[in-house]
Amino acid sequence: MDKDILAKIKQGFETFRPSEKKIAKFILDNPSETIQLSIIDLAKKAYTSEASIIRFCRALDIKGFQDLKLAISADISKTANTKRVIHEKIEKTDSPQEIFDKISIGSIKAIEDTKKMIDILELERAIDEIIKAERVYLYSAGASSIVALDAQYKFTRINIPTVMYFDNHIQLTTSVHLGPKDVAIGISNSGKTKDVVDALRIAKEKGATTISITQYGRSPILNVSDIVLFTASVESNFRSGAMASRIAQLNIIDSLFMGVACRRYDEVIEYLNMTREAVANKQY
Repeated sequence: MDKDILAKIKQGFETFRPSEKKIAKFILDNPSETIQLSIIDLAKKAYTSEASIIRFCRALDIKGFQDLKLAISADISKTANTKRVIHEKIEKTDSPQEIFDKISIGSIKAIEDTKKMIDILELERAIDEIIKAERVYLYSAGASSIVALDAQYKFTRINIPTVMYFDNHIQLTTSVHLGPKDVAIGISNSGKTKDVVDALRIAKEKGATTISITQYGRSPILNVSDIVLFTASVESNFRSGAMASRIAQLNIIDSLFMGVACRRYDEVIEYLNMTREAVANKQY
């Protein structure tokens, strides 16, 4: 049974087809009623067809309508016992205290919602591939490049050769030299950043294992990814949405790093001690 199905439907809403959006909207507006309906009744209520509902279930990786209702029912029961965190939009009249509070809540919500989106089996696969890799390449643009830089720093400290360039043209030129023993990680919140998608596509064609870190929903980056690690989106104004997405991406990078570190614990401790000593003399 899928966990947190209502969050999954909400997160993927903008990527659904028109008929799927009708179904999604009805379910989100009327979750308790939905679990009482037959597939014929839901089709009528959502002004769509039974076939569209079946396709909607497949889009959510759910076997069928009955499994969808069971997942919604479980979600309703859990939500009733869970305190909601409400992320309010930042307004131009907000005080520094209000801004700080809202940014903090947005970051917490991004992590909590990403916990609902992440597939732990995919995370485990990604950790396995990074451990086996001869070299890890990171592809990103804009704010996601800060996340990629953090990943490079972390993996380099535990002696995993990691390549990251800010220049997108250089990213593309490096991707042609990858091979089956390499891992390419593309970080794109939208999943539509052309340079990142193109770099992953080339890396995949060259035989490298491709991993994407991207917002839940349909997007071009999924077509070039062997492993997908979904983050959640946080609706907001100004740039706080981008800030929250960065927090979610960093959370996944930290999980990958710690997953690799735990699997290679003895040698990682040695590497961390060596790197700590190397920089110790640079401090007053």
